[in-house]
Amino acid sequence: MKNFSVVIIAFISLLIFQSCTSQIEEILVSNIDELNQSIKDAEPGDNIVLKNGVWKDVKIKFTGKGTKGNPIKLKAETPGEVFIEGVSNLEISGDYLEVSGLFFRNGYAPTQNVISFRTSKKEVANHSKVTNCVILDFNNLERDKDNLWVQLYGKHNELSNCYIAGKTNGGPTVRVDLKGNQSIRNYHKIINNHFGPRPRKGGARGETIQLGSSFTSMSPSNTTIANNLFEECNGEVEIISSKTNFNIIKNNVFYKSEGSVVTRHGNYVTVDGNYFIGDGVNDQYGGIRIINTGHWITNNLFYKIKGKNFRSPIAIMNGIPKSPLNRYNQVTDVVVAYNTFVDSDSPFQFGVGQNLAQKDVLPKSEIRSARALRTEVVNNVIYNSKGDANPIIEHDKADGVTFKSNIIDNNGVEIKNAHGLISKELSLTDIGTNLSVPVSGYNDVETHNGFDFEVITEDLLGGSREKSNQVGAILSSENIKLDLLDKTKYGANWFSSNVEEKEAKIHTVNNADELAAKLKEAVSGDVLELNEGSYQISNSLIINKTITIQSKGKAEIVYNGAADTPVFELNPYGKLTLKSIKLKGNGSNYAFASLKKNMSNHFGLDVIDSEISDFNYALRVYKQSFSEEITFKNTSISNCKNGLELSEETNDRGDYNTEYLTIDNCIFNTIKQNVIDYYRGGYDESTIGGNLLVTNSTFTNCGAKERNKRLFNHNGIVNVNIKNNTFKNNKVRFVSILWGAKNNIESGNSLTNSGKIKTEENLVMTLMY
Repeated sequence: MKNFSVVIIAFISLLIFQSCTSQIEEILVSNIDELNQSIKDAEPGDNIVLKNGVWKDVKIKFTGKGTKGNPIKLKAETPGEVFIEGVSNLEISGDYLEVSGLFFRNGYAPTQNVISFRTSKKEVANHSKVTNCVILDFNNLERDKDNLWVQLYGKHNELSNCYIAGKTNGGPTVRVDLKGNQSIRNYHKIINNHFGPRPRKGGARGETIQLGSSFTSMSPSNTTIANNLFEECNGEVEIISSKTNFNIIKNNVFYKSEGSVVTRHGNYVTVDGNYFIGDGVNDQYGGIRIINTGHWITNNLFYKIKGKNFRSPIAIMNGIPKSPLNRYNQVTDVVVAYNTFVDSDSPFQFGVGQNLAQKDVLPKSEIRSARALRTEVVNNVIYNSKGDANPIIEHDKADGVTFKSNIIDNNGVEIKNAHGLISKELSLTDIGTNLSVPVSGYNDVETHNGFDFEVITEDLLGGSREKSNQVGAILSSENIKLDLLDKTKYGANWFSSNVEEKEAKIHTVNNADELAAKLKEAVSGDVLELNEGSYQISNSLIINKTITIQSKGKAEIVYNGAADTPVFELNPYGKLTLKSIKLKGNGSNYAFASLKKNMSNHFGLDVIDSEISDFNYALRVYKQSFSEEITFKNTSISNCKNGLELSEETNDRGDYNTEYLTIDNCIFNTIKQNVIDYYRGGYDESTIGGNLLVTNSTFTNCGAKERNKRLFNHNGIVNVNIKNNTFKNNKVRFVSILWGAKNNIESGNSLTNSGKIKTEENLVMTLMY
């Protein structure tokens, strides 16, 4: 009888389960009104399906109460075929909600977020997920209008298997927010995403992921960032900025990304099992920068990372005594263990950011003099195919650091500051596509067993350290063939970021009408080749794609357009290469200029083997415009009222108009003012950019109307190199005033009746905060 009762109960349970599952609905909606009604009516287990097509200017508020077993889902009819465009966003609040398959493009958010895990300050999402979506180039029209593409609130939420790329305006791409008890100890997961290229921003506020903020930095977040690919995330010096406690950053790949993982504020972060991969050339690709207390940096591989100082493979900063929350706390009780470095320059740098030399121009609250304490650097392996005389750099004394059981193969080069490094002869073993590491040759070195080291149970590849342990990130390479850059492992399964290379089409141009028409007709990457002759142009040529305009013979473009308009109007996405062209203006117009507003994306400019004359401005870059690189090479600029003007970022927030301004083998003659005017305002050590290179060039009769009597104005630009130039009869007091405390240098210059080049060790700068 008892067995019969069990059977009956099981049968009834089955009927109830079938009844429940049969009520799960799939609701197809084709407009915002139908969507809103479906959301209002949704029950646990319902699937709300957005019809394929373009959804423009939609503000989606997805609310509801699903359950763990029956979440409410909002999904695309076909993943990748539902396009969210125009002025649009998505807000989520409630429990057990899932969003998938959406493609945000061709637009921008009307609010602070593209996707927000809350619909009001009190209504947040919990146990909810955004997955298999794409956000691409969904930028505000103005660079200074900061926003965040994804902002997580609440608890136990997930951002997974998404592709997110192309953010150019200010603000982190993704942020975890901890304001309010409903968002503390959140245990969010950011996993299996592909964070594609984030272009250089030209200032601060360009992180890819930010965990909390300065003023919630004492709060526990417990966020996990794992198994993501970060590819060319170059927005600023911080790729991931951890500003809260107890976060885990694990098993990610950082590929050719110009920045670092930074424990900016907050404590007790675990950074374990990550791959930092450079190219052995670019000295902007970084590793891990350490600030604050209690972090464990273990089992990471640094491969051909050449970053310097803030971007060095391991940068341990000096702190500010009694630091306020938004500055730099002292490094204490940190473990850096079982990491491997292959062909990575000066992998250990201590006292980074030490600035005692600037104590006369900075407030006491900004002086970083607190050295790392109770920090262990142990059981690490360094391999250099080309020897490095300084694998350990002390910007300030590392007297609070314990060094034990670290080994190095330095290819026979003597080490100046060894700190007990043990020399070995090692060989590399292939562990995957373009990836080789040392995995043997040091098993005779006893591992240092520090306090609580038993928690380090595995190596980088998941091998057990409990059974057999040794120094370095990898115990054995047996049967390991990694393909870390297989992009199918990350991001949305329906989206590919691979772009097929196409052969550039050459368009032959014979007259002015053809020039305008063929420029409009050409696609990105094409070449316009001008036959010999004079091209009379009266309207600006719009550059909104990657295009090369070159001369087949001796082509001259004469621009008689209106005052204050340019020959070449540089629009978002416009990247112009001008070769062997003569440009002539009417004295009141411009050769090149960005848009005055709505520069939602970057532009680019290369001018090579050309002549520019008789303009008001040779180049004018307006506020909120940005180019990653601007280059003038083998080019003359003459008889212009103004030269190269990039000085309208006067908000003193650390912003500037181009990352690299390069002038090489050029002639500047009779430029009355703003010969080179390139400005970054707002002092902040985390803004380490602005790069001016002026080499092998001649400047004659320039600067006559320059009000501050400087030929070059480059206030606040961190990296300046003025080398092998000739200055003749320039009516200025100074050619340049260099910032000696930064990387401002000059050499091999000849000055005749042109003032002087002066170095001031400590320039007074406006603080950003």
